[in-house]
Amino acid sequence: MSRTLRAATAAAFLMLSGAAFVASAQQSVRPEVGNPLKVAQGLTKAGKHREALAEIAKADAAGGKTAYENLLINQMRGSVAAQAGDNETAMKAFDAVLASGNLPAGEQQKYLQALSGIAYRAKDYPKAITYATKYRTVGGTDPAIRTVLLQSYFLTNDCGNVSKMVGDVESRKPTEEELQILANCHLKQKDSGGYVNAMEKLATYYPKKEYWTDLLNRVQKKPGFSDRLALDVYRLKAATGNITSAADYMEMAQLSLQAGIPAEAKNVVDKGYAAKVLGVGAEADRQKRLRDLVEKSLADAKKARPALEAEAQAAKEGTDLVKIGANYVYEGSADKGIKMMEEGVKRGGLKRPDDAKLQLGEALIQAGQRGKAVNVLKDVKGTDGTADLARLWSLLAQR
Repeated sequence: MSRTLRAATAAAFLMLSGAAFVASAQQSVRPEVGNPLKVAQGLTKAGKHREALAEIAKADAAGGKTAYENLLINQMRGSVAAQAGDNETAMKAFDAVLASGNLPAGEQQKYLQALSGIAYRAKDYPKAITYATKYRTVGGTDPAIRTVLLQSYFLTNDCGNVSKMVGDVESRKPTEEELQILANCHLKQKDSGGYVNAMEKLATYYPKKEYWTDLLNRVQKKPGFSDRLALDVYRLKAATGNITSAADYMEMAQLSLQAGIPAEAKNVVDKGYAAKVLGVGAEADRQKRLRDLVEKSLADAKKARPALEAEAQAAKEGTDLVKIGANYVYEGSADKGIKMMEEGVKRGGLKRPDDAKLQLGEALIQAGQRGKAVNVLKDVKGTDGTADLARLWSLLAQR
């Protein structure tokens, strides 16, 4: 936020040049006002802001000041105070400038821009909201002020307005910072649904591993989430770059074997070795034994496949068609495998039809058929975690 704040308050530090410009206009300033202000300008250039404020006070002490002299004094006082870090004085001075009604055309935005940043820096968030809102109302478009307004809503726990701002332009992609603010706002309010929705948008627009890690951790902690979906979770972790440890590679490969998909297990093990995560260190021998087991299981499965495939085709229900089809997909025969999985889902008689549809959606994404995958995943309705995982896969497919 510091970069945004600097951008928002930079206008305040430029007000001296604006004041000097006004002073050069064809309006007279009496010596008892103008001389101290000239001294103040010199002191400000030398970085002596407190001394400059004292000189401005001398000018302000003059009696019978004109409206123009008051305007010039408040312009200079606000600018110097802002540079000195005296936020309260700066706001009062610039408020007086705005209230004077004597601003040159087009200057109002500049002062509201400065006041927004100054109020935020002073941690006077209600005032920052007021100034930033007025700035936008008069046509200001600086994105830094938008962020000041968004942050101020967040810091006053106004998640409703945070949400409105982040979603106020459907055609505009929210910035990562905006979505982070929205997520944190919901988190502060203990609004789990709102938080997850914001995190899903972060994962969609800015697919970083940490966002996917958060979503996956949360979905697994939901009441009723089934342990049997562990392999589906690992598949999503793999697809989002969240499998990095030897333990993860080993566990996913073993789960794939248990699910009767040795082709997938081989892909997992091969990736682990290619990444030099497996086959090294104290566990290298154990990892090699798993690799050998995977190779043997795959060879045995291919040998037995003709008979198993014939049985699956003759069966009244489609469970084995889905499993055999998945193996074809992970072996690289995506078209053949997906056709078989689709046939298995269509045949029905499945003990867990949502699991089969989820696996089909995963296979379609694996094969690069993302649009078709989204349509399949929309039909996953299980309350045991299958629908939650299907939603995450859909987000991944659409990014």
